[in-house]
Amino acid sequence: MDRLPAALGLLALAHVGPAATWLPSVRRWLPVLAGAGRPDHVALTFDDGPDPRSTPSFLDALERAGARATFFVLGEMLERHPEQARRIVAAGHEIAVHGWRHDNALRTRPGRVTAGLRRTVELVRATTGVHPVWYRPPYGVLSAEALVAARSLGLRPVLWTAWGRDWTAAATPASVLATLRPDLRGGATVLLHDSDCTSSPGSWRSALGALPDLIAQCGGAGLRVGPLREHGVGAR
Repeated sequence: MDRLPAALGLLALAHVGPAATWLPSVRRWLPVLAGAGRPDHVALTFDDGPDPRSTPSFLDALERAGARATFFVLGEMLERHPEQARRIVAAGHEIAVHGWRHDNALRTRPGRVTAGLRRTVELVRATTGVHPVWYRPPYGVLSAEALVAARSLGLRPVLWTAWGRDWTAAATPASVLATLRPDLRGGATVLLHDSDCTSSPGSWRSALGALPDLIAQCGGAGLRVGPLREHGVGAR
């Protein structure tokens, strides 16, 4: 991990305010926090699983494409479906932390975010034998408590540089690709969802349908798709 860029990103975050981190302009100003990486690589990430109704379909699609990704899991989903997390890791993907529940960190009582992060990290380790490195807060909202808790647990906060708005009822594979396209370039961190547990029922199908073309488009542009551990965040 490149600790200097990470530290500078967190220092800058203290000046803009935690509630602003989800804003595109702020993420552009803090490329390390946004997940900007190597110019020949695109980091593919999924939030909100693991979900037995949908995660296996994503794992199968990634296997067919020969691609690996980072899965940001919710603790309460992991607790219900530990076998899915084990399959994620066994398939060579990276597992990361999205919190225990999909709560807005600025609207939860003091201590809840810290307890949830610790509980999720411990469950990931107990279930998979892996100590997670990355933390993406729900809604992209970082609070001061979340930052302190993440640091104490050895987690590195990361958001995204491109998303497909795949969580809406109106999303389709074509709309996901069109939404991603303006920000899909070398160094991008792509946010999609492998579960609809916090979004419109069945919305995960739009991301799944877009996945083969997304990976093919990156390959056609000479970009390798992979997990955050291979992305070189902060090393541009």
